[in-house]
Amino acid sequence: MSLLVALRKELLELSRTYRLLAVVALLVVWGLISPLLAKLTPEMMRLIPGGEAFLALIPPPTIADAVAQYVKNQSQFGVIAALILAMGAVVGEKERGAAALILSKPLSRGAFLAAKALALALAFGAGLALGGAGAYYYTALLFGAPSLGGWLALNGLMWLFFAVYIALALLGSVVARSQAMAGALAFGALIVVGGLGSVPRLGEWMPSKLLAWGSSLALHQGGAAWPALAASLALIAAALLAAWAIFRRQEL
Repeated sequence: MSLLVALRKELLELSRTYRLLAVVALLVVWGLISPLLAKLTPEMMRLIPGGEAFLALIPPPTIADAVAQYVKNQSQFGVIAALILAMGAVVGEKERGAAALILSKPLSRGAFLAAKALALALAFGAGLALGGAGAYYYTALLFGAPSLGGWLALNGLMWLFFAVYIALALLGSVVARSQAMAGALAFGALIVVGGLGSVPRLGEWMPSKLLAWGSSLALHQGGAAWPALAASLALIAAALLAAWAIFRRQEL
């Protein structure tokens, strides 16, 4: 069984179990809602008793607020979805005995893991493409158009941000002996990487800096985060290589 056949199997499974639809719907809904939330937040303050007293302290929403809302919503909900989907990808099949059955065919364990990683990456890429298009339309309609090239770069960097956590969760899924343990490892990785992002100097190498870089590109602002890009790519490669090295020695 080749990698392409295994990838097709993973995509079909994502589709038939509605996980693909769930990922795409999540990213599309938050993509559409984000610029609307940025625009309507001052109006919602009027509905709160005494809110008008604070309304004068809130500056009128701008395109920067729309971009910030988009990045906040997509990154928060998207990374949780990435962890949930990836954390059971391998351990779930080991528990059911499906992994042993699949690997009895001429499919290497590396291709088995690669197909899972690629399928999840494609699912989140599709969701970001549609959600990003919707968010761009409403942002342009309500605030003015962000830089198109910058907006594409923002979504590309966000996709890489998700890929980091997909790779880490897949590693946890290989190491874990149960889905509960895989979940603990996946969300533990989220806490650790997120905590390191708040450490001065070290934070410049963390994946969260990719989101700040993408936001600045969408708003025609300067600044780059090449260390974070390099570190994120290295972290993805290291996690997937470690997962392969451990998985190829496991008894199924």
